Amino acid sequence: MNTTNYIKLGILILGTVTLASCGGDKKAAQQGPPPATPVTTYTVSDQEVITTDSYPGVVVALNEVELRPQVGGYITAIYIKDGQKVTKGQKLYEIDRTKYIAANNTAKANLAVAKANRDKAKKDADRYTRLAEQDAVAKQRVDYALTDLANAESQVAAAQAQVSSAANDLQRSIIVSPLTGTIGISQVKLGALASPGTTLLNTVSSNNPIAVDIAVNQAEIPRFVRLQKNTAAVKDSLFNIQLQDGSIYTGQGHITAIDRAVDPQTGTIKVRISYPNAEGKLFAGMTVNLKALNKATEHELVIPYKSVIEQLGEFNVFVVGDSSKAEARIVKIGKQFDKSVVIKSGLKQGEVVVVDGVQNVRPGAVVTTAAPDAGQGAQSTAGAVKK
Repeated sequence: MNTTNYIKLGILILGTVTLASCGGDKKAAQQGPPPATPVTTYTVSDQEVITTDSYPGVVVALNEVELRPQVGGYITAIYIKDGQKVTKGQKLYEIDRTKYIAANNTAKANLAVAKANRDKAKKDADRYTRLAEQDAVAKQRVDYALTDLANAESQVAAAQAQVSSAANDLQRSIIVSPLTGTIGISQVKLGALASPGTTLLNTVSSNNPIAVDIAVNQAEIPRFVRLQKNTAAVKDSLFNIQLQDGSIYTGQGHITAIDRAVDPQTGTIKVRISYPNAEGKLFAGMTVNLKALNKATEHELVIPYKSVIEQLGEFNVFVVGDSSKAEARIVKIGKQFDKSVVIKSGLKQGEVVVVDGVQNVRPGAVVTTAAPDAGQGAQSTAGAVKK
């Protein structure tokens, strides 16, 4: 009896397991493949790309002169106020002129004496020459007279040089502005002793126009050379200045000079861009950020930046291929601007990439594609084309 019951129980358990197994297989068969992943896609296209490059810059005066005296002495007069506007030739400083006036007067007196001696020597030479023609005097005496005249002429020339030098020193005791512009804060006070060529009195500079110096990587030299030579290109590629307070100075800048050599330590070259500065908003020595529009010479492939996945230093995108399957593709990216990025290699025009939902996609997964709405499409291409 007990044995029979055990046999029945075993048959019942085996049947239950068999039915459960068959039911599980049917359920698995009914589930089928996993559902497609919903994503938003973007069709790769080539566009005219205009990006903005930023360069640290320093404002410099195009015309700037340090004022140092050419003669020495005590400062006896200061004719200007610190920071005022000055014009070319305007009197700025005066150095004690007493000894220079005396030296000038002495030089003039010496010149007068030399001229008198020359006139006397000339008369003697003329007289002895006439007497020699009459054989009334020895020719040797005529030679002496002509030599005395030549010496007297040399003395006159030397005296004239002394007068010129003394006059220059007297003139240089008054320091005048070499250009029209703005003068800085005086470095000396009344009564200070100024040494020729060493004492800095002040600095005067012209602030309109003014310039900004930037350091450009040597790889960009051909681009800036083209901008310097091509007037139309300069107009298309505006150079704006961002000041430290965040405001933008939008004066029309143009390249005035590219330095003669690349700095071997940094691999950069200095580029100078000139700006009008009639309102005086730019001051020499200011540090700014120069914003330069960079227009690509050819159309480039552009996609939304959020479609790019970075892994271990490589950039990948999911490309929707046949049967709506997503495949991972390694790409090389270029410049990023707004919400878009330039693709240098890895994609072709017309291919479709996953944009939204990329974090849910796995290689080989089937995706449900939909074109981006108007707002997203506008965001993904903003700034790419300049109308």
